[in-house]
Amino acid sequence: MVSFGPEPGAGDGPAGGRMLWADGVLEAARPTVRAGSWKRTLLIVTYIHNERRPDIVPGMTAPDPDGLLAEQLLRLTRRVHRIQKRHLERRELGITPAQSRLLRTLAHYGSPPRMADLAERLEVVPRAVTTLVDGLEAHGKVRRVPDPANRRVIRIELTDDGRATLRELRAARRAAAEEILAPLGERERELLGELMNTLVDGPATPPCAEGPAGRTG
Repeated sequence: MVSFGPEPGAGDGPAGGRMLWADGVLEAARPTVRAGSWKRTLLIVTYIHNERRPDIVPGMTAPDPDGLLAEQLLRLTRRVHRIQKRHLERRELGITPAQSRLLRTLAHYGSPPRMADLAERLEVVPRAVTTLVDGLEAHGKVRRVPDPANRRVIRIELTDDGRATLRELRAARRAAAEEILAPLGERERELLGELMNTLVDGPATPPCAEGPAGRTG
């Protein structure tokens, strides 16, 4: 069992009472984590953040550790978005986070894609891509070009200004990542990278519900 206790003196604010501190039992789980146990993988993320805390309240357990971790992941996602947005605004690039995502997506193509290709890649409706392209084209970041094989088909390509903006975007993302990762040491960053790979890649097939006899289906 992994024991948890509330942070001493924590309030009810976003950084307060909902945060639980894991005890050193998780140290023994590290080999299992590296072997691919995803639940313990999630638990170790909490441990990385809190392992330096000696003032643990003993005898208290979390009623729902998976729920706690889910909320922590959501909070981290929101924080990442806020920090990235701030770094983008500092550079005064004049584009939105959604437009920056479209620019990054364009950079992955070897040749200019169609609107439909971008919509599928971004997992949005074509109308949303049209709005993003309109805004970027107005700022000189992209342009519409006819397909050489079928001039009725329109493709989207980066301009020189768009490529320069993309370089600025990458620099802003690196600066944001460094701010977020600043509390972690080298080994913690390596471990976090391993855990993130596990979570991003996910299982080869989605889990199936088990029937009454313990079999899937």
